[in-house]
Amino acid sequence: MTWLGGALLCIAGLLASLGGCGGGASSSSPPPPEAKIKHVVVIFQENRTPDNLFQDPILVSRNADIQSYGIDSQGNHINLTLINLKNDYDLDHSHHGFEEMYDNGRMDGADKIKATCDTGAPPPCPPPYPAFRYVNPTDVAPYFQLAETYTFGDRMFQTNQGPSFPAHQFIISGTSAPSAGSNLFASENPVGSTPTNNFRNAGCIALPDETVALIDPSGNENQEIYPCYDHPTLTDLLDAANISWRYYTPSAGIIWTAPNAIRHICVPNAPPPNGTACTGPDWTNNVVLQNTQVLTDIANGQLPTVSWVIPNGGESDHSGTNNGSGPSWVASIVNAIGNSPYWSNTAIFITWDDWGGWYDHVAPSIKNSYEYGFRVPLIVVSPYAKPGYISHVTHDFGSILKYIEGNFGLSSLGYADADADDLSDCFDYNQTPLTFQKIRSSLDAQYFLEDKTPPTDPDDD
Repeated sequence: MTWLGGALLCIAGLLASLGGCGGGASSSSPPPPEAKIKHVVVIFQENRTPDNLFQDPILVSRNADIQSYGIDSQGNHINLTLINLKNDYDLDHSHHGFEEMYDNGRMDGADKIKATCDTGAPPPCPPPYPAFRYVNPTDVAPYFQLAETYTFGDRMFQTNQGPSFPAHQFIISGTSAPSAGSNLFASENPVGSTPTNNFRNAGCIALPDETVALIDPSGNENQEIYPCYDHPTLTDLLDAANISWRYYTPSAGIIWTAPNAIRHICVPNAPPPNGTACTGPDWTNNVVLQNTQVLTDIANGQLPTVSWVIPNGGESDHSGTNNGSGPSWVASIVNAIGNSPYWSNTAIFITWDDWGGWYDHVAPSIKNSYEYGFRVPLIVVSPYAKPGYISHVTHDFGSILKYIEGNFGLSSLGYADADADDLSDCFDYNQTPLTFQKIRSSLDAQYFLEDKTPPTDPDDD
């Protein structure tokens, strides 16, 4: 049977009897009472941990598990020190970087994480203990306001033990497997000779020499593959149920544009590795290569039922490449929804795709050779989100998928969503709906709509 035939069987409702397309247990949660949530928006930022990004005394006073110091590989107590959101170096956040910092659960290897300085960065670069830093609260005030007002999750883990490319695969499908039923995961970012300004370093339109490492059940990364895969995704379940969706992203071929690596979504114009453009109907109709269009769609009453919103490099919060505008970017989307009719029936999930190499003190549970990774922040925004609530329940990217599946009555994909919780502790559908309060930020939606700067390469090596 071809993959397409198998996927159609799953989508037709055989997931329960077959154990899911991914081979895991199938389950779905009942939708909220009276279908109070009719729109879900997933905002996916870059490369931060709770200890790094949320040194917020109000959250700490509410028992959020945020720690202001760390332990290095020599057992030394290292206080986290201040750094600007817009900094001049990046940290290793490969699977190897995960293993170094995790250190078999001791969480004491962050001092071994390699730092790479931006060209022209003033000395000293990197500074001492570059991973043991926390972001200046002034730089991330919109995030603090969102987390203090709505629900903040201090047990949200990235599902994968590695960098952005596989993380973005997990957020649309719960896996980075190269094919349905595979016991391998794509574990790293693509590597090849792609120029940094080419924007064809990922997916089914990547240049022919691009490859991605695969990790097997024993933890070996001695195989590689061209970064074009095929397996069921959440978008397939949405399509089968006639539920609208869009994936807002700044560019077609970057590692943050997850649909470009799913062959049946991309449908490259030539067999891989010779494709240069995605041509499939899902790609053409639902992948929007101008991420600011989400603001326009909200204003025009055209927000789809489910949205993924991917930042440009400058607004991404990514170390070494961001320009400090990420909190304003997120605030502009939340404010647009909050001041529109969509507010009454929307759930917004704000999270970060990986830990970025920054220190975090909480060890993840280990499920297999690649799941789960380190903590990332989570903010849940909705008129039905519990106000001022700290969720200590373990969540991961599969939780967001499971929430969407349960809310809209979809079957499970059988990947990370099958084992995840459904984020139900973050909501109270019986509470008086929260009145939206504007999120204060230094830049507004108009700034992003008028910004004609070409999208920047994620440069997520």
